Amino acid sequence: MRQAEFDGRGSRIRWTESEGEGPALVYVHGLGSMSAVYHAHLAGHPALVGRRQLFVDLPGHGISDRPADFGYTLEDHAGALAAALDAAGVTGAELVAHSMGGAVAIVLADRRPDLVTRLVLTEANLDPNPAPTAGSSGIASYTEEEFVHGGGFPAVLGRVGPLWAATMRLADPLGLHRTAIGLVRGTEPTMRELLMKLPLDRTYLVGGLDDCLPGRAELVGSGVRVVTIADAGHNIMFDNPAAFVREVAGRAAV
Repeated sequence: MRQAEFDGRGSRIRWTESEGEGPALVYVHGLGSMSAVYHAHLAGHPALVGRRQLFVDLPGHGISDRPADFGYTLEDHAGALAAALDAAGVTGAELVAHSMGGAVAIVLADRRPDLVTRLVLTEANLDPNPAPTAGSSGIASYTEEEFVHGGGFPAVLGRVGPLWAATMRLADPLGLHRTAIGLVRGTEPTMRELLMKLPLDRTYLVGGLDDCLPGRAELVGSGVRVVTIADAGHNIMFDNPAAFVREVAGRAAV
């Protein structure tokens, strides 16, 4: 396990990694998740063996610290991720980012183009103020006090189902709530607008079981490669790992 300070006050962002060659693959998890849980089962696939692969947990999640005086905005998370990559000596990485992590990856690519050469975004959040769901918008519907101390956290854990709850219950309630607030608020320009103007290789993966990506034509027109993955929902890496690895590996047959 490796770590780096991210807030100037001693808080650490942590990750595990495998040694290898070529541009580093950096996995970024979604809200209430952990990178190793969602991605490490793919690291030994023949198409990915030999690559350097980093499994980073964002602040407030997994094995990383959870400072109470941290903002947990998308920009804050991107800054912490940059601190990890700088400490790891990574430049020109390929970011494989899921859901909320995709929004963080877009912000990082915009702010630190030296760190990123390629984005593979799995059902990433692109727009602010999403429709109410049990996830980010459901968490953000509570005040911080209600969520952290008033029963909101266990109520959300009961609504998201056992798979998501398995990692969400390990997240810091305060960090989780502030992250959800930041995700619902989004960025200015929006994550979608930032993604469309980024001058790098961009792939956006959509689960085919509920293929309802708004603005698909506009994304494609800006150079984003949009790929629908059959037999998969939001968690494509679990539902169709072979197709997921094919896209992470760079479209090569696996």
